[in-house]
Amino acid sequence: MVKLTLVAAAVAASLTALPAYSQDKTTTEQELKVLLQQVEALKQRIVDLENKIAEQPAEQRQASAQEADSDDEIAPRRQVKGQALGARVERLEEDVQEAKNDPIRIGGAVRTQYVWEDYNDPLKERGGDFDFDLVRIDYSGQIGDVILSAQYRWFQYMDVVQHAWVGYNFTENWQGQLGVTKVPFGNTPYNSNSYFFSSNFYVGLEDDHDLGAKMRYRDDNWDFDVAFFKSDELGGADSLATSKADRYAYDAVGVRLSGEGLYDTPVALAAETNSWALRGVRKWTLNDHSSAELGASVQWGDMNDGVDTVGDRTAWAVHGVYNYDQWTFMGQVTEYDYNLDLANQGLVVGAYAYYDTIPTKARLYSANIAYSMPVKIGPITNLTFYNDFSLMTDKRLYDEETLMNVLGVAVSAGGLYTYFDWVTARNQPFVGGSMSGEAKDTNTRFNINIGYYF
Repeated sequence: MVKLTLVAAAVAASLTALPAYSQDKTTTEQELKVLLQQVEALKQRIVDLENKIAEQPAEQRQASAQEADSDDEIAPRRQVKGQALGARVERLEEDVQEAKNDPIRIGGAVRTQYVWEDYNDPLKERGGDFDFDLVRIDYSGQIGDVILSAQYRWFQYMDVVQHAWVGYNFTENWQGQLGVTKVPFGNTPYNSNSYFFSSNFYVGLEDDHDLGAKMRYRDDNWDFDVAFFKSDELGGADSLATSKADRYAYDAVGVRLSGEGLYDTPVALAAETNSWALRGVRKWTLNDHSSAELGASVQWGDMNDGVDTVGDRTAWAVHGVYNYDQWTFMGQVTEYDYNLDLANQGLVVGAYAYYDTIPTKARLYSANIAYSMPVKIGPITNLTFYNDFSLMTDKRLYDEETLMNVLGVAVSAGGLYTYFDWVTARNQPFVGGSMSGEAKDTNTRFNINIGYYF
């Protein structure tokens, strides 16, 4: 008690110099920094005084104690003041920490990439290229009961919204989302393990995000999603976007007319509008080491050129996932069909600053296997080995199939997540082909994508 009394008396003046602290969440970073510095200085002052007291000769400490005990009027006030000092310091630290924990969290990623392609002679001869991939920023959290989730990406050649929605939890199981939100379709969050997704991604049926509203139901046994999308994420055929090809995920942007090239900018516009999507999945926990899910998805809607309806579309998928210990098996069968009023040679889709042509109808198959292995190799904590296979058949107006096989490993090391992918493909975008290509030979691409996620 003597020590606390002496310390309190010595630092009381320091305490009065501290500004009154507000718990308002709008406190600036500079104010927080100043408060933290003051707290640390005060704590160091207390430590210094305690050490000074400990270094006093025993006779002096005893005299101080006798003097303090003999003053019946001052000692109680010093005791109360010392207790108040400790309580105020504790409250100040709690308030500063609370102010630092903002309701909206900011994260992101920085990625670079090495590429080698056997179908690109100049690139092949110089041993591949190492390039900047992207910088992205993520926002997530909630203020009050309203949830926010958003992501924006900067590439060398474009910058895009990946998703941006607000949400509300109506019950423990039901959540609503409004904005640019993921279209519920197929295996989620991805129908793939590699950096390249599956071939479904390149026809707009994997990790696609559109502008609309969605309701999600989740419990231990079932997943249900129902969604309505007014348009794609750029606002449809009559949007003010500088380029309709500048987007994260593939969407229909036009009709491929006779005489146009596979990669030409479309003359006749066509985009999704007034679309519906339904997804249902049954889940089982089989035992401590295994689980499974089996589901079906369907979507349908209109095609519009900015003035009139120019057709409609449908898509369906049956999909499943089986997990056993560190193994994951994934499969999906998908079919889509665009019925367009105009005579055409296919549908124009856009993403990553370029256009491609896809058949207006096709069926896709995917089969993936992955093995996750925890390790301790320096900073490396996990290796995930995988093989993803995709096949696209029954193409309307086109004969040759599209196939892609990705053999790879993903390496986790702290904030670093790196994909090593060996890709063998035919008529596949980003591997020397088009989804409507008629090539008979396969191409090979070796890809290393290095990302730091925070």
